[in-house]
Order: sequence, then structure tokens, then C-alpha cells
Amino acid sequence: MVTTNQDPHAALAERTFLGHPLGLFVLFFAEMWERFSYYGMRALLIFYLTEHWLYSDGKASLIYGAYTSLVYITPVIGGYVADRWLGQRKAVQFGAVFLTFGHFLMAIEGRGGAGDATINIFWLALSFIIVGSGFLKANISVIVGQLYPRTDPRRDGAYTIFYMGVNLGATLGVIIAGYLGQTYGWSWGFGAAGVGMLLGLIVFVRGRGLLMGRGEAPDAAVLARRVAGVPMEWLIYMISAGAVLVDWWIIQQQEMIGTLLLVSGAFLLGYILWVAATKLDREARDRIFAILFLLLLQPLFWGLFEQAGASLNLFTDRYVDRSMLGFEVPASLFQSINSIYIVLLGPVFAGLWVLLGRRGLEPSTPAKFGLALLQLGAGFLVLVWGAQAAGIDAPTPVILIFLIYLLHTTGELCLSPVGLSAMNKLAPTQMASLVMGAWFFATAGGSFVAGKISEATGAENAGSAGAAKQLVLSIYDSIGWVAIGVGVVVLVVSPLVRRLMHLDTLRDGDIAGEAEIGEAAVAGVHPGAA
Repeated sequence: MVTTNQDPHAALAERTFLGHPLGLFVLFFAEMWERFSYYGMRALLIFYLTEHWLYSDGKASLIYGAYTSLVYITPVIGGYVADRWLGQRKAVQFGAVFLTFGHFLMAIEGRGGAGDATINIFWLALSFIIVGSGFLKANISVIVGQLYPRTDPRRDGAYTIFYMGVNLGATLGVIIAGYLGQTYGWSWGFGAAGVGMLLGLIVFVRGRGLLMGRGEAPDAAVLARRVAGVPMEWLIYMISAGAVLVDWWIIQQQEMIGTLLLVSGAFLLGYILWVAATKLDREARDRIFAILFLLLLQPLFWGLFEQAGASLNLFTDRYVDRSMLGFEVPASLFQSINSIYIVLLGPVFAGLWVLLGRRGLEPSTPAKFGLALLQLGAGFLVLVWGAQAAGIDAPTPVILIFLIYLLHTTGELCLSPVGLSAMNKLAPTQMASLVMGAWFFATAGGSFVAGKISEATGAENAGSAGAAKQLVLSIYDSIGWVAIGVGVVVLVVSPLVRRLMHLDTLRDGDIAGEAEIGEAAVAGVHPGAA
């Protein structure tokens, strides 16, 4: 009898597609279907709120901003739970179950309007999606990074491929769910989003063996340990179910969410700084400072970028000539433009960074953030100038919508996949999910800011249709110039931030070394302290 000590994970690591581990493509397709459900629902949400539940533009925008901000704040908690107890794989799987349930609940629309008790099911659906996103969003991105050594040159390319999966799903979700929702009825659109999430869950469960053991629980014994007679793992699931009821109440208190974000954001920032000051060496501490700089730019970028799902969505519906090839295109379908651009341009940017890197000309990560803000601001100014040139009382040419999405997409490609890679590369191994959660938390702040900006553009704040359109354009003009000004400042200071990253001394860690996290958890110490 012949025996072998070959590690099955090592055998899987040798199997690649397009030069990347097969596990990357399991995550690609799982995230693709999750984004199908999220963006399909997102494309319809502002119209569902204003046309079915009959909220004003301002109130609908505030609900939209509150919901999207909570979707991005809960990954901080989900990342912590995965770091300390659950592991990323189980967290993603559990989150996908909640997301599937939430999206199917969205298909229960009732009569609509004031006084319809079905609104409580709507709030419950949002709550399931919020909690499910908390477990899935940060952790699936972390697993991508765990497939590669920290200095592997394929990492940025891997995140770009992963990001293309995100946007392929978003494109399909917007087109299919958006068209069904605005043509055949809300339940058709939201139901399609639920089917997409169910497919994502199936892909992840069936393909988990290709993840090469990445993202498993730090210590299986701790997870199985009973607390009050219940295994720790099931206790986490039960508490999470209770969190759905808490979120059901919170999502209805939109104004309170801003305060919640400020307080919890200050706590999170303070905690990360405390870990950096007391538990890390100088270079690791400097890298945390660089991470915090990048995080602070998130609320501005996403606060402006996320107008796409709120005020820009309403602007496209009301003021843009949407006639194309003899058909009037539903406004929700224009949400797919951004995703289509990313699918087309993602490989171009991935190749561009590699080409510039070989020649020593690649911009640093903070410089890319500065370029992203410049393009974001330019997109708003192009729309403002073009709409004013066409005339306030005339329909805005649809080409301007394609242009603003083009500039915003190229800006996004300079920031989002690059930022995801930077968080994973610069963070201490034991803080990986927490830092990734902080990335999404900063995005949550941007989503709430987006809701407040969109609230200010509401038609109820103006008189005539022309005045309402002019109000939107004046606000877009102001935020466009703010983005450009901040972008210039970021470019100026980017060399200083780059030095804090200490890229020359960055070394590959033990990517299987999550045992260190488990040991820290057993000792009752958060992994960030190791």
C-alpha cells in the first residue's frame, strides 16, 4: 500500500484558470449573483418608494441612503465575528441565506400607499438584507486575498477580475430585475433579485472545496463550545436573527442613523488607532495610518457616486430624453451603464496598471484615489454644462448620462478595486476582516451622505419642473467642484502617504496562519492584538 502526505490544498493550488486559482472563480460567480440581486433591487428602490409607497423625493432619498448605509456598516460587525469565531466561509454562507430570504420578501408588495400594513414586511425584507450583507460583503472579499501571498503581483489583477464579477452581476440584475419591475410589476423585479441570490448561494456551497481551506473558523473547538447549552456557532446565528428585528426598527428611524454612524465611526476609528499605537510595530502602525487616510476619502467619493441610485436615477426619469431606437427606455435600466463600462474597461485598467508598473510609472494607491476624485467631479460638471447648454426647459440629451457614468466608472476603477486590494495588502493578517469591514463602514458613511445630498435635490424643495431641474444642477455643480478640489489635494500629498505604506519592506505572511487568530481568540484577546 502506497501512502502520500501530499496536502490536498497544495494540489488545488496548482490548478489554475487564466493564471489564477480556481477558487477565485467560485467567488467570482457567487459574488456575481449576489450583486445581481442587490443592484437589481437597488435600481427599483427609489421608484418603488416614490411610486408604490408614495413617499416624497426627499423622504424616499433619506430611506434609500439609510438602507444603503446600513448595508455597508454591518460588515464591520460581520468581519469581527468572522475574524474571531466564525471564519469567513461560514459567515459568507450564512449571510447568503439571509439575503435570499430578504430579497424574496421584497416581492410581497401589498396595495401600497399610506396605511398599508404590508410596509412592515418591506421593512423586514430590508432588515434581512442588511444583516445578510453584514456577514457576506467584507468576508467574501477577504477570501479573495487569502488565495494569494501578500506580495503576489497577481493580487490587483485578481481583485479586478473579482470586481468584474461584481459588475457583470450588477449589469444583469439591473437590466432583468429593472425591466421586469417597471414593466410587469414590482414583485416580478424583486422576485428576480431573489432568484439571483439563491443562485449565488448554490454556487458558493457547491464550490467551497476549491477555496483550498481558506476562510475556515480560527478555532473549530471554540466554535463548537457550548454557551448556556448552545454551541457558539448556533448562538451567533440566533443573535443575528435577533439583529434583524433590531434593524427592522432602526431602518424606520432614518434621521437617527446619521448619529449612529458618527458615534460608531468614532469608536471604530479609535479602536483601530488604539491597536496601532499599542500592539503594532512602527511599520505596521504607519500602514494603518495610510489605511485610515484612504478610508477618510470614502465618504466623499461614495456620497457623490451613489447619486446614481437616488437623485441621478430620478433626474434620468424626469428630465432626460430616453428615446432610443424608437423605444423609451425605462429609467432604471440606465443603472446598468456603470456596470457595463466596468466589465468593458476592467481588463483595460488591470492591464494598464501592470504595463505602467513594469515601466516604473504606475501611480501609487493614494494617487489613484486622487485621480478617482478628479474624474468623479468632472462627471458632474459635464452633465451640468451639457444640460444648461441644451436649455433648462428642454429634455437633457441622453448622451450626457452616458458621459457622467463613463467618468464616474473610470474614477471607480481607480479607487474601488485598488482600495480593496490595499486594505487586504496593508492590514496586519489578524485584522484583515476588521479592516475590510472598516472599508465598507466608510462606504456606509458615503451612502448616508448620498441620501442627504439627494434629499436636498427633491422636487418638493422647488416650484416648477424647470426650477426643480435647476436645483439639481446647481447642487451637482457645487459637489463637482468640491470633488475636484479634494482630488488635487490628495494628489499633492500622495507621495507622503505612499511612504507610510512601506511597500519596500512588505513581506509575504503565512496566509494559512489563521491559527494565530484562533490562538488569540482562545486567549480571550481580539486577533488584532496578536
